[in-house]
Amino acid sequence: MEHHAPQRALKQEETVTISKTTVWKAFSGVLAVLLAISVFTGGFGYGDGFSGGAAPSAAAPSGGSGGPSGAAVVDLKALADDDPVLGKDNAPVTIIEFSDYQCPFCRRFYVDTLPQLKKEYIDTGKVKLIFRDFPLSFHPGAQPAAEAAECADDQGKYWEMHDKIFEEQSKQGQGTVQFTADDLKTWAKSVAGLDYQRWESCFAAGTHRAEIRKDTADGTQAGVSGTPAFFVNGQLVSGAQPFAVFQQIIEAELR
Repeated sequence: MEHHAPQRALKQEETVTISKTTVWKAFSGVLAVLLAISVFTGGFGYGDGFSGGAAPSAAAPSGGSGGPSGAAVVDLKALADDDPVLGKDNAPVTIIEFSDYQCPFCRRFYVDTLPQLKKEYIDTGKVKLIFRDFPLSFHPGAQPAAEAAECADDQGKYWEMHDKIFEEQSKQGQGTVQFTADDLKTWAKSVAGLDYQRWESCFAAGTHRAEIRKDTADGTQAGVSGTPAFFVNGQLVSGAQPFAVFQQIIEAELR
């Protein structure tokens, strides 16, 4: 009887050892799967609306690294330039947006995030939004659209043309929408209060082409590699982020 107890103890110990080994193998397998997900998605998340480097697909935005990035902080005053402003000049938080008028993710921000941002922060005097152009080479409509908006700005109608360009594309569905200079002319004619002949002369002459190139150069120097990109009081936020992401940063800045 005395000799049987050690044997039972030994079997018990072996069972525990086998169980630990099994658990460790299972845990290692889970880690391997998570690591694979991290490698292929750029972290334990998925693409969040960012165009740059190559033409994006609807399922997998490309270029740069989507998602907020608290590491990059720039000189906000130097980056603001003299571009169109939405909101009060003395707002405590400044958001500088680098955008491409043909980028579907920029349009997603316009449709999904900007309305709430405007209601909660811009219209209440807490935030001002500065729009700068960053037309990507694989979006042929982006450069002329940016010029069209700048020509409208000469008559104090920048935001009306800005909204019109995005809204007309939204009517045609999701993804990248193709449009021409003639489409831009048609859209300009429907902007209330815009002197079309004056606008058309500006547009045909490419009056603001150099200004748009400067926007792109400034954005590149600040670290922008795709669109949309935002600097919230100097902090870089990449991609068409939901309102909650901006809200978190803005509230921290307002404290």
